[in-house]
Amino acid sequence: MKAKGFYRNVVGVWLMVSCIQVSYAQEKTDVFRQENAQEAETSFLQEKERKEISRPWQQYLEQLSEQEEYEQVNWEDYATLLEDYAEHPINLNTASREDLNQFPFLSARQIEDIQAYIYQYGAMKSMGELAMIESIDWYQRQLLGCFVYVGEVKKQTFPTLGQIAKYGKHELVGAVKVPFYERKGDKEGYMGYPYRHWLRYQFKYGDYVKAGVVASQDAGEPFFGGKNNLGYDFYSYYLQIRKWGRLKNLTIGKYRLRTGMGLMLNNDFGFGKLSMLSSFGRMGTSIRVHSSRYAANYLQGGAATVNITKGLDCSAFLSYRKIDATVKNDSISTIIETGLHRTEKEIEKQKAASAFLVGANVHFASNGWHLGATGICYGYSMPLHPNKSQLYKRYAPEGKDFWNASIDYGYISHRLTLQGEAAMGDCGVVATINSASYLFSEHFSLLALYRFYPYRYYALYSNSFCAGSDVQDESGCYVGMRWSPSSKWVIEAYGDIAYFAWPKYRMTESTYAMDWLASVVWQPSSSVSLGARYQYKNKYQVATQRARFSLGIVKKAWSSKTQVDATSLEASRGYMLSENLSWKFGWLRLNSVFGYFYTTDYDSRVYAYEPNLLYTMSFGSYFGHGIRYALLARAEMGKHLLVVCKCSTTDYFDRNHISSGYQQIDGSSQTDLEVQVKWKF
Repeated sequence: MKAKGFYRNVVGVWLMVSCIQVSYAQEKTDVFRQENAQEAETSFLQEKERKEISRPWQQYLEQLSEQEEYEQVNWEDYATLLEDYAEHPINLNTASREDLNQFPFLSARQIEDIQAYIYQYGAMKSMGELAMIESIDWYQRQLLGCFVYVGEVKKQTFPTLGQIAKYGKHELVGAVKVPFYERKGDKEGYMGYPYRHWLRYQFKYGDYVKAGVVASQDAGEPFFGGKNNLGYDFYSYYLQIRKWGRLKNLTIGKYRLRTGMGLMLNNDFGFGKLSMLSSFGRMGTSIRVHSSRYAANYLQGGAATVNITKGLDCSAFLSYRKIDATVKNDSISTIIETGLHRTEKEIEKQKAASAFLVGANVHFASNGWHLGATGICYGYSMPLHPNKSQLYKRYAPEGKDFWNASIDYGYISHRLTLQGEAAMGDCGVVATINSASYLFSEHFSLLALYRFYPYRYYALYSNSFCAGSDVQDESGCYVGMRWSPSSKWVIEAYGDIAYFAWPKYRMTESTYAMDWLASVVWQPSSSVSLGARYQYKNKYQVATQRARFSLGIVKKAWSSKTQVDATSLEASRGYMLSENLSWKFGWLRLNSVFGYFYTTDYDSRVYAYEPNLLYTMSFGSYFGHGIRYALLARAEMGKHLLVVCKCSTTDYFDRNHISSGYQQIDGSSQTDLEVQVKWKF
């Protein structure tokens, strides 16, 4: 009897302590809200003013960039998505997991932590409460504050057609680029005029309905001529309905799709080595409208996701579209993804073949565990017939019809995240990618990733983490860490080693690649930041070193960023000094850019980011000897009209002509004028 009484007392004490801990945590949160709500909101408003000057989400994209990503990533997709969210922020208190999954800088664990915080403590009262979530550091809070707000929680019901028509928001954007020079192709070769222009109309009602049309014309392409008898060279159209009962997403028109870790199916965002440290290998199924001007790598048809029961979602998708291709002997030798149709040869390849895809995905999540399965069948109107006499194309996909299937899996807890995917197909081999990340504390996290892509594996719609150019013939290991010893410091580093068993382009034997990078950002105050980055890369027996130093200052009405970039190869060197200044005068904001560059050859070229028009990202590539300068003006004429104008010039000191072929300019200077108008009604 005494023993039973003792155990009963022990259990009682344990329950009492647990209740006290829960009560203390709740009380701590309540006290934070009461004492700091006003101060946090004031700080948030001040920070919002700074963000209007510095636009930190564009700086985030710049920080993710490295040489390969400059040349391979379609930055316009990132810019379009984030600019849309910056213009139309979402309510953090009502945001779904799918909403937060759109932000590439949030990891799966951070998304879970945000949702768990709101579930446990109720709706947030101010943005300052993000500081209570251990896994989200200061820098990520600044980024998230660009795209979300804390608002009232209302009962969510799908709106009526009358409400959608009455309260929906319209947006019309148009832009034109005028060159103050003449290319060789403008005189003879190009079938159209030298101006580039585009239009976009979009209708949006909250998180429920989005519809739009995009029309784009590149310089040199025929307008209302040739195969462009409907005017513009490229059109994108889309309709998306979300959160309609069990129908989570219905997208019709042109869209982007990602499943798992992209090992089998992903024509959306890629997985870069620096972005991996921010997203920590996040995965999942995502259906997004194709609202950018990129004329390739999209699906056309319909896709839908339905919630069957709690935690279980099913998706189905169908696509049929014309593609550009080089056709020889009634077969496709090369699929073209440039989207350019300026010359007779390029126009011959325009819509020369068609591609078809159908597939489905099932995804189940419960108590941190998740499991998914995807299967696709796809084919072309003509068989693929690559030139296999070239050694690096020996195992390129060949034939007319293909299939792939994969399973993705993982576990997410407060500190540990495990993710992975395994895929196979008609190639007959299995490829896999797996990652593990651990949050040791709010200051330090570690990520490890391993991938194995056999040289016989192929999936024509894949886009996953890799050191090479595609998901084939690669095995490697990546380890990265993120350390924030205080709110003033962010230290990131990674190392990646990859082995390519089959010879790559211009290689005759097996090769390897090594990539090491370290980045340090110190922000002694909210208005000053210092950054340094060093990268060493040895790929295909070519060693490259790159370094960057930057100083940023942000005040209420102005900001500046001074940057030094340097490149070193075995026999060449290069560097660039650049200055970016921003001012805000009420309704007018000005950005000026000046850069001086010197490189010994093309291999030591330097890349630099500069502000650009809405929904575009500008990463210039500079080599030789010269200067770059630009001025951008952004005028907000009331609440409905926005006008953006940019004039930019590159002057070379070491040549009398620029570029070659049809792109050749007979002169040492290149000046462009861009004008954009945005009307909201």
